[in-house]
Amino acid sequence: MRRVTMIFCMLLALASISIWVAFADSPHFVRASASVTSSGQLVVSWKEAGLGGGQTIAYLAGANQAQAIYACINNGGHHPSAANKQATNGPVTASGDFTAAKNGSINGSLTSGPLGSTLNCPNGQDFVLCSVSYTDIFVTDTNNAVTADIPGSFKVCLLSGALASDPTLCP
Repeated sequence: MRRVTMIFCMLLALASISIWVAFADSPHFVRASASVTSSGQLVVSWKEAGLGGGQTIAYLAGANQAQAIYACINNGGHHPSAANKQATNGPVTASGDFTAAKNGSINGSLTSGPLGSTLNCPNGQDFVLCSVSYTDIFVTDTNNAVTADIPGSFKVCLLSGALASDPTLCP
């Protein structure tokens, strides 16, 4: 009976070790979120667990659909009625490598965007980023092919005063 109890305890100990080893090899996102800075950049933040301690992971984060609206603003702080604005559309991404802590987790963040512009303003007018929008936001652990989709979208007007109420600059 004593031998059976000893074998049972050894099997139980082996099973509990196996569970933790399996958990360490089961990468998953604990949380993922996004925000937009006052300069229109998209910041994607996350925590991933289930990684091996000290393991370096490559990440890709961004938005599959992004828009930036640029305009020329005159010295009086007005947007002339001329066609001197430009909307750019496309994806934005950022990548980076992060190393897991001893506990097998990574807290990280990557910043991307806004999209660029080729708009040229005439003398006496300032080039400004009016608004940005980001949808279909994600973060991917490219080593383990694990992705977290971040629900929602962001539309941010970066202008103030009367310009902020212009639906062509801040849709």
